[in-house]
Amino acid sequence: MTAMLINNVFAGIAVADLDAALAWYARLLGRPADRIPMDGLAEWQVTEAGAIQLIRDAGRAGTGLLTLAVNDLEGYVAALAEIGLTPGAINTGVVARFAAITDLEGNTITLAELLGTDD
Repeated sequence: MTAMLINNVFAGIAVADLDAALAWYARLLGRPADRIPMDGLAEWQVTEAGAIQLIRDAGRAGTGLLTLAVNDLEGYVAALAEIGLTPGAINTGVVARFAAITDLEGNTITLAELLGTDD
């Protein structure tokens, strides 16, 4: 099989209450959704080739896992605390430092900063 060329990645998070989730993720990401391409779907373009999608799907809501790589973990955690979003403690793993936060429905978003890089 020939390797597939992937041009973009969309990470989907299922939520039951899309309106509440839109407000919460706008706070987390620092801006409203970039696109609402259809009823029940909102998107934030977070990198050139990567986006976060909120999808109205009550049956799967609350079980999502999303990791966002950040350059300044302490700064991001502090900025979130200033707006009332409080991730858990910063922990150190083998390749990254990380802190997790849970959205209104129980989806876990992990903020990660790679160790040994200045990016």
